[in-house]
Amino acid sequence: MSYVIPETYVDQHELECFLVLAEELHFGRTATRLRLSRARVSQLVQKLERRVGAPLFTRTSRRVALTGLGSRLREDLEPHYRGIENALARAVASARAIEGILHIGFSTPLAGEMVMKATEKLRITHPELAVELCEVPLSDPYGMLRRGDFDLQLTDYPVHEDDLTRGPTLLTEDRVLAVAAGHPLAGRNTVTLDDLAGVPLLTIAGDIPEYWLEHRLPRRTPSGRPIERGPSVTNFQEALTLVAGGSGALLAGAHVVLYHGRPGISYIPVEGDEPLGYGLMWRSDGGSRAIELFGRTAREIARDMAPAGPRRSVPG
Repeated sequence: MSYVIPETYVDQHELECFLVLAEELHFGRTATRLRLSRARVSQLVQKLERRVGAPLFTRTSRRVALTGLGSRLREDLEPHYRGIENALARAVASARAIEGILHIGFSTPLAGEMVMKATEKLRITHPELAVELCEVPLSDPYGMLRRGDFDLQLTDYPVHEDDLTRGPTLLTEDRVLAVAAGHPLAGRNTVTLDDLAGVPLLTIAGDIPEYWLEHRLPRRTPSGRPIERGPSVTNFQEALTLVAGGSGALLAGAHVVLYHGRPGISYIPVEGDEPLGYGLMWRSDGGSRAIELFGRTAREIARDMAPAGPRRSVPG
């Protein structure tokens, strides 16, 4: 029996490129994710647009956006494409007998929620793979992963460690400033990083890389004014206790409003700040098929999770 391939036949690379660009809306990030050149990404998209017969994206020097046709194509195409991916992943997993225990660390409650949802999905799709979870100590963000206590860690970025490999950003959230309810800033709807010049920020004691501290606890405002260092803490509950007692303020992800609301603390959204990103990381010499499987599942979960980002201060 012979088969006629329809004129609308599209190869996998075009579909994958279209879906990634539809998610990223940025040619550079799409090229990085697919390990292609920007020119190749543009070429694949143009080939698909020629097959369809109309533009799927609008492009300017500053912005990439889906057209109405592109949005409809994404909605129609994505569940089928992901279904094919998942079916192939299950077949490969069965063929390669992915089984055993995967130990996963998570750095914050938001990361823990994502890990739990991915774990629940894997219990259904891959019951042969057990997953055990553990929170990462605030005072030692990479030690347990390095020692082999974890196979994989879902953490907040940035990560710049030579012996650790980081995956793409899965989820982002805004930051908030936690201050005592009686603090002069507590009644504000928003603050900026320049407002921190008069606010001592709690710091973290432990084996902490300097870039990690600088991202979360900057020493200077964007205008160059110094930011005072407050007392050191080793865990988040200790930090919240000191904040409530007026001993200092804390910069944190916006999810703390939902997970750590407590009397005596106001959470104020930070305006104009770079969002926190979350993703997976693992030892560079410790990749495995189970890690790849969890990574694919986590990406699916992240697409359904809304980033946390309060737009007003939350009183204590």
